[in-house]
Amino acid sequence: MGNLPTARCTPAVPFKHSGLDYAGPYAIRTSKGRGHLSYKGWIALFVCLSTRATHLELVSDMTTETFLAALRRFFAQRGYSSSIYSDCASTFAGANAVLKAGFAAYRKQLEEGARSVSCHGVSWHFIPPGSPNFGGMWEAGVKSMKHHLRRTIGDATLTFEEFYTVLRQIAAVLN
Repeated sequence: MGNLPTARCTPAVPFKHSGLDYAGPYAIRTSKGRGHLSYKGWIALFVCLSTRATHLELVSDMTTETFLAALRRFFAQRGYSSSIYSDCASTFAGANAVLKAGFAAYRKQLEEGARSVSCHGVSWHFIPPGSPNFGGMWEAGVKSMKHHLRRTIGDATLTFEEFYTVLRQIAAVLN
């Protein structure tokens, strides 16, 4: 058996080294009442590699911009991660490119008060394509989250606020 990665073996501040995955899509209601419309939403799952703590964020689509907004919310609540591990999804690869470009621009210009997340030096690590077993820790988190979500809401379609509230409660149970 191979050695565990150093990010999982060394003690660190929670979420200093994080794993990331998307789950979904889930139907989200646009409004309450009969005859409602729904749209697709996804869940961004962040797992601390040293403590196995879980953080859940609800995102409305799979674009890089909405993921970066979810990443900023994660950083605002949990602090900055020095490294993030994920699969090679195009959303994550695009976010990595945006963060690297922002970091290069920050270094080049040395502007005071740059608001880019990349000024904190987040390094992104991708697992090899076609090998989900490398991301077993966050895949197990997705499985646990889906189990609690299924038991809580079943087939019900919730509004964005209701869904976000349920996700926060599930994260509290998982932690």
